[in-house]
Amino acid sequence: MAIDQQDLEQIERVIYKNGDDIAMSIGRSFERLEERIDSAESRIYGRLIELEDKLETRIDDK
Repeated sequence: MAIDQQDLEQIERVIYKNGDDIAMSIGRSFERLEERIDSAESRIYGRLIELEDKLETRIDDK
């Protein structure tokens, strides 16, 4: 089943009418993604600090 020109025009109208909502949704998605990335970076950084502390403790014990 092929998409007709009329179908494409209807899709374009829906996107045009809802463009602001779509843009807001995409924007919110990127904000959530950024928050998740920041959170992951924070956890990784914390774990690296813990590893560094453990390594320093082992070096000091020798």
